[in-house]
Amino acid sequence: MGRVETAILWHPGPLVDDLEVAQVHDLAADAERVDGVAPLSEQPLLNLRAPGDDVVHLFTWRSGELAGYAQVDRRGAPPSAELVVRPAHRRHGLGFHLLASAQDRVPAHPLHVWAHGDLAAARSLAARSGLVVARELLVLARPLGPASGHPGPTVPPGLRVRPFSPGPDDAAWVGANALAFAHHPEQGRLTVDDLHARTREDWFDPAGLFLLEREPSGELVGFVWTKVPTDQGDGPREGEIYVVGVVPDAQGEGLGRLLTDVGLAHLARVGVEVAVLYVDGDNVPALRTYERAGFFRRETHVQYAPAHGPRDAG
Repeated sequence: MGRVETAILWHPGPLVDDLEVAQVHDLAADAERVDGVAPLSEQPLLNLRAPGDDVVHLFTWRSGELAGYAQVDRRGAPPSAELVVRPAHRRHGLGFHLLASAQDRVPAHPLHVWAHGDLAAARSLAARSGLVVARELLVLARPLGPASGHPGPTVPPGLRVRPFSPGPDDAAWVGANALAFAHHPEQGRLTVDDLHARTREDWFDPAGLFLLEREPSGELVGFVWTKVPTDQGDGPREGEIYVVGVVPDAQGEGLGRLLTDVGLAHLARVGVEVAVLYVDGDNVPALRTYERAGFFRRETHVQYAPAHGPRDAG
């Protein structure tokens, strides 16, 4: 059998063609139907139209359809990538060539690559490419039961919980988020523009984002953001504890558990049957908080990195 040539087309900046954006979504949906896990996380999908040259899109085509897609986000330290190959076009080396081309977009830096679901094919590709596990992101879940079982926690004296107000609260939320996640490689660098991109998503509901403030100063010390996807099928309705943040000066006061309970009570009120959340595998305090709240591990996402640091750019 003759060798199949693999052409990788790439360009920086946003996808301006609606058809191109739709093709990426179609490819991701096709892979999710087969693999049982979404191959691209939320941020790469938001990045499809992100301005600037720091996001690079890579494509490969077979038989007139998009067979593989990869995205390199050069804004982080280290830069990161995600990729997906359409199931009908697997086992022909497309993933390997996409990954190699993605690595070429950041020749002087080690590229970290996400593998959602930690599937066997991703582990094989990582081993072939000289990558090792650098980080684990766990998906935790728990059934909620009726809303009557989640009346909401009692807020301690000197604190108040209120809904987020889009616009007036934007800057304060971004500042508190940056403090709470100062050492987080993705969450801690969100900007007002990143916040606005999320508030434009069809799942966004300002009533599901709660701020925790000190009284009477109004100092923002924490928040919990919930997310209920709109495109759910016939199974149990799921909702996410999207992010829980507590600023450093208020940590150690049990506010993470308080905010988690606020989020769970809201999800139960809006009819969610199963709550999910994402947490880094090495975040022991957060894992303890969520385990006490009844969560169990459902999935593992893995980030791979070069075993020997940056490749020789020459």
